Amino acid sequence: TVLLVWSCVVGTLDNVLRPMLIRMGADLPMILILSGVIGGLVAFGMIGLFIGPVVLAVSYRLVSVWMHEVPPPDDDPVDVVEELTEHDDHTA
Repeated sequence: TVLLVWSCVVGTLDNVLRPMLIRMGADLPMILILSGVIGGLVAFGMIGLFIGPVVLAVSYRLVSVWMHEVPPPDDDPVDVVEELTEHDDHTA
């Protein structure tokens, strides 16, 4: 009985503390880490506790970088440099 109660307490704390500790190491949304831990556990078993959050974190970062990617400027760089030098000549 004592071992069953101890296992329930430790298991619950593990499911709460593990995502919090992982969150401190990476700047990711808590729901993403929590779903990675639980989804990895369901999909891959014990090794999924480590694989799930890593796969979701890498995917999240790649999608975030891809969405915030800045398109190249439309102007020709030579024209921009010429305009800047002309502007500097007029202000000096």
